[in-house]
Amino acid sequence: MFRRVLGKTLGFVGYTIQYGCIAHCAFEYIGEFVVCSGPSMEPTIVNHDVVFSERMSRHLCKIQKGDIVIAKSPFDPNVNICKRVIGLEGDKICTSSPSNLFKTHKYVPKGHVWLEGDNLKNSTDSRSYGPIPYALIRGRVCLKLWPPHTFGTLSESPTQRINKPPSNSDSD
Repeated sequence: MFRRVLGKTLGFVGYTIQYGCIAHCAFEYIGEFVVCSGPSMEPTIVNHDVVFSERMSRHLCKIQKGDIVIAKSPFDPNVNICKRVIGLEGDKICTSSPSNLFKTHKYVPKGHVWLEGDNLKNSTDSRSYGPIPYALIRGRVCLKLWPPHTFGTLSESPTQRINKPPSNSDSD
């Protein structure tokens, strides 16, 4: 009797560990579900929206300007932030407000990205703490899952602050 109970218990523990390892690998290398909080990404992502953040882009260095990413906060590593990539390494970023007469610029250093919230008036982002290391990026947001009426891919930046390089055309 004791051996039977012990065998079933150990079998249950073994399956639990196996499924735990599979879940860990899935969330660490494939993606995760994230509940967003705060107003910094409004109107694209509002408080309590649920998004799916995939991890493969980060591992393959495929993060691009305009992508929305989940990253570790440079102030508190226990907090994740959700922001839009405005600049990649080597990019020149205008750091002054549109109403300023004299424009100030910064360059994004190697191995860093410039992040900003879509709600510029209510976002703590790279304008406050500067560019963040690429290693702090946890994943790229690819889908909004909740609420159901907003399900789908995410829209372009409403701030128009992303400077995409001009396309190369062969027509002269």
